Formats: sequence, C-alpha cells, structure tokens
Amino acid sequence: MEKRYQVFVSSTYDDLRDERLEVIQALLELDCIPSGMELFPAADDDQWTLIKRVIDDCDYYVVIIAGRYGSIGPSGNSFTQMEYEHAISTGKPVIAFLHADPGKIQADKTDPQNQHKLQEFRGLARKKMCKNWTTAHELGSVVSRSIIKLIKEKPGIGWVRADLISDETAAREMLRLRSQNDALKKKLERLGSEPPVGMGSFAWGEEQIDLHFSFTGLGNTIVRQSLSVSWNELFKVLAPLMIDGASELTLQIKLEELFVNRKLDESRETAYSANIRDEDFQKIKVQFRALGLIVLDDRNAPKQAEKPRWILTPYGDGLLSQMAAIRSNKSTFGSVE
Repeated sequence: MEKRYQVFVSSTYDDLRDERLEVIQALLELDCIPSGMELFPAADDDQWTLIKRVIDDCDYYVVIIAGRYGSIGPSGNSFTQMEYEHAISTGKPVIAFLHADPGKIQADKTDPQNQHKLQEFRGLARKKMCKNWTTAHELGSVVSRSIIKLIKEKPGIGWVRADLISDETAAREMLRLRSQNDALKKKLERLGSEPPVGMGSFAWGEEQIDLHFSFTGLGNTIVRQSLSVSWNELFKVLAPLMIDGASELTLQIKLEELFVNRKLDESRETAYSANIRDEDFQKIKVQFRALGLIVLDDRNAPKQAEKPRWILTPYGDGLLSQMAAIRSNKSTFGSVE
C-alpha cells in the first residue's frame, strides 16, 4: 500500500523564506506532505496546543536553524525550540539542519540580542541527528537525502488514501497498534533512564572489590598481586570508554593500566604490562549490567571472532555525568566575570 509521510518543518520564518521553499519543494518531490505553521502566528496557549497537535500528527520533524532564535514563548524559550523539544519528548524522529557558518549570515537575518540562546539551541540540536548547510539550494538537497535515509531507517506510520483502507475496523486497529507502539517506546525509554528495581541490594559506591593481576617480574618469574578498588572508581575509569561503545579488550587494557600505574608504583617490582584475571573482569561486567549501567552494543553486530562490545545505558550515562563532570564554583551557571 502506497504511503505518504507527513513532515513538520520548523524554523524562524521571515529570515528563512527561501530556505523553507526549497525544503518544501524537496519534500513534495519525495511525495511527502510538508506541514508548518506559516498560517498560524505564535500567540497564546491555545495556539501552542494546536502546534503540538500538528507535530503529533506528523511522521517526522525537521528544524532549520540559521541566524535568528525566534519569538519567545511562555516557557522562556523560542517557539522553534519549544517545537523541537516537544518532538523529542514524544519520540518523533527528528533532524536538525544547522547553518554551517553563522558568522557569514547577513546582519538583517540575525538576532544579536538572543545569540546566547541561539548557541544553546544549536548545542541542543547537535545531540541528535543534524546536518549542515550554507545555501538554500544546498539545504534542499541535504533535506532530500536525509529524509530518504530516515524513512528507510525509521519507517513512519504514514498516510494512505481512504479508499485504499479495507474498512473502518482495519483503520481503528491501525490506530490502536500505533498508540500501543508509542506507549511501549515511551516505557522502554523510561526504563532505560532509571536504575533497576532492587539495585540497592548490589555492591556499589565506595564498597571495594579485590582485582587480581599477574605480570612477569625479575628473573622472568610470574608475579601475582591484587588491587582493592571501589565500584565508584571502577565506573569512573571504565565508563568514559563506553559512551560510544567499547570492546571487552579495550576495557581489560584500561584496568591493566590502572594496576600498573597504581599498584606497581607502590612496590619494588617493575613491569610494563599486566593481565587481569578473567574471573574478576567477568564480575565487573556482570555487576555493571545488574546495576543497569551498561548493555550490549548491538548497533554494529560484531564478527564471531570478536569479543562483545558494551555501551552505557541512558541511566549509566547520566550517572557518569554526575560523578565525573567538573563542577563550577560560580553561583550562576554560564555567568561571565
């Protein structure tokens, strides 16, 4: 059954008229249904309710960001940013198209008073899928290629002609399944960002674990020593490697570097490398999984000869930021002396 996908196009308006036309033309050539708020001036809460409903009805969301931040809504952010954040919150597939060189945008198409807010918005958009552009014509081409790829990777529900739907019962079933699917997605996202139930019974924090290592000492003798490390320290050492996924070999090497740099400096023995006991490494891996900090990285299925790769869960990533990020000693975040 042939489908047409609806795409919400978000941006400031007066400064990006040509760019919006290019994007809308690109979407029409792909048999997509462009949707935007040109006919709905940002005004009050009722208007914002309408905007959210239109976004919810779309299959995909794109935002064009150039030199202006846009009119400010009741939340203190621009309506463009509010639209983007709403699309993200509902799990809508999004792509941001960022001007590659904002410094070369014409002065009358910029917003000097809100440049700091614009930069924060650009930074927020970079955390999700984003592409760069410099001219309106180039933007149309980038959008076309990006939407084709997005539809292939994340097929939306889409729209079909009413006469192609077998009957009203089938239509209701499709809507029910769509609602059920959305609810399951939200549940999975919520579970991935929360600690697992019962984790309080697992060893964590400043509790210690003894790790055993072996290395070749003087006279080519095999020396075995242990190192007591807290779970917090282990997580701080290993977690940064797993932000984008890391192999088990990479994690083992990092642990062995920790031992060489810490334990051997305190003894008369010297060594350039050490080997962690496999039983201890498996304990660490199992504990991190039980605590909901890591999962198997299946984005690129490894070859059979390779060891598995591990990546932080959203909960693990948030915990790493809390534990390892450098704290500011300023009273106000972002203040300038």
